[in-house]
Amino acid sequence: MILEVKPHMDKTALEELVARVFFKAIDLLGGLTHLARYRTLTWLPSLARAVYAVVLHDEYLFSEEEIARELGTTKATVRNILRADPEKALERVRQMDDLTEAERREMRVHLAGGIAKLAYRLVKDGQDAQWVLEFCRGMAEQAVQSVCEAPWPYLVLKHIRGVDYPITEAQVLRERLQGIQAKGLDLGNVVGELAYPIRTPAELLHEIKEYLQKRELL
Repeated sequence: MILEVKPHMDKTALEELVARVFFKAIDLLGGLTHLARYRTLTWLPSLARAVYAVVLHDEYLFSEEEIARELGTTKATVRNILRADPEKALERVRQMDDLTEAERREMRVHLAGGIAKLAYRLVKDGQDAQWVLEFCRGMAEQAVQSVCEAPWPYLVLKHIRGVDYPITEAQVLRERLQGIQAKGLDLGNVVGELAYPIRTPAELLHEIKEYLQKRELL
């Protein structure tokens, strides 16, 4: 796909958002293992197309005609994706156990748009696929550990393993970070001063860093 880059677009940001929404959509479908068990991995191309359509329309305000041209599909197909009902799609996923293999294959036509729309909504609300967040946390932990010996970012990432995002209140972090020192401050006390919700591990580190920098200016 050769994307028509508009003046207000950041192509890298687009690809990152599409990937996050795609992974969340797979998460909503039960994960790749679940799809493989039901022999529905053939859904993935349709799902990827639907995710691109939803992101281009809702995030970058592409018209149905522009999206159809970018994806190499028909305007009617794009319209069906964008008009799909997320709640009905999710209900169909829950009924998957009761469907025949042929019915499951047919589901992708009606399912992709609704699941893509729901995944986009959840990602924009900070609810990325949990395994993606854990992978990012692990990579960040390895990166900061390689820079110096047990800095506070590494200790934070180490102690928040398994936390669900978005984090909506300080108590979740206070219990895990009590006793960890940064700039002479106990992070268990610092977390009460942060802005919530916190949607990713990177956002948590940024919030703590911002607070510590402000304290140094006092």
